[in-house]
Amino acid sequence: MSATPSSPLLSIVVPVFNESESLTPFFERITPILKSTGLDYEIVCVNDGSRDTTYTQLCELRTDYPNIKVVDLSRNFGKEPALTAGLELCSGDVVIPMDVDLQDPPELIPDMIAKWQEGFDVVLAIRSDRSTDSFMKRFTANGFYKLFSRVSEVDLPDNAGDFRLMDRRVVEALKQLPERTRFMKGLFAWLGFKTTQLYFKREERFAGEGKWGSWKLWNFALDGIFSFSTTPLRIWTYLGFGLSVFSALYLLYVVVDTLLYGNSVAGYPSLVAIMLFFNGAILMGLGVVGEYIGRIFIETKRRPIYLIREKVGFDEEAEK
Repeated sequence: MSATPSSPLLSIVVPVFNESESLTPFFERITPILKSTGLDYEIVCVNDGSRDTTYTQLCELRTDYPNIKVVDLSRNFGKEPALTAGLELCSGDVVIPMDVDLQDPPELIPDMIAKWQEGFDVVLAIRSDRSTDSFMKRFTANGFYKLFSRVSEVDLPDNAGDFRLMDRRVVEALKQLPERTRFMKGLFAWLGFKTTQLYFKREERFAGEGKWGSWKLWNFALDGIFSFSTTPLRIWTYLGFGLSVFSALYLLYVVVDTLLYGNSVAGYPSLVAIMLFFNGAILMGLGVVGEYIGRIFIETKRRPIYLIREKVGFDEEAEK
């Protein structure tokens, strides 16, 4: 990594959406830990279009916690764009994104900084125990990590979320990636750099409810796979070739069977079954192609990843 600044600044990046119940406990717990590091620090909170009092509370909490900086997005863009906004606007020499629900333990931050001072550019926080998650969530998460690693050239670390430490030059490299469909775990992994790991036990959510339902997680997983792999297209190429060979062999069988034995060609039920099968395969193949075309369509429009309504706590130059 680059030389450590004599007085480094630590940035904590926290995307929030309807988290009014968690804000005060979060700052009460993390502030003493950040002070104990001896580093100057800022906490960049990105309000992702919350519909409760999250934004108002963040502004009010700046009275007791002046290191808070607030970014208010114009609407709910989603966690990935909100995290992108925080990473682009923070100023730290070392940056740690984390959630406000306290499932990411702030107590791990000093150990992360120690690893950074040893010379690592990235310090991953790996969940060693996911007992707080349901069996189905653990099963599907493990399956996704394995599938992603098999179909993508990017090695996605198992059980690693957004909670990690990154050196400033890693963040600057991330800012060069312009895609609109943001699968941040994949983008983080794609960057590389000198990386180490720390393990922690994931805690229960402090308050409120998780924002990631099954359907949203499913679509998120699809975004990850389609953003980092063309394997689904390749699969349908092979499948199409295989079905063509099967069809040719079956046609040959029908012709030979009719010529040699005089058996009649299979009737209406067989014809309907074959047509439905091949039509279903064609539609699924078109769906896969459509996923990629849809992403091309989104990228070509080049709309901003997020829009900011207001910034609070940034200096005048940053707020222009």
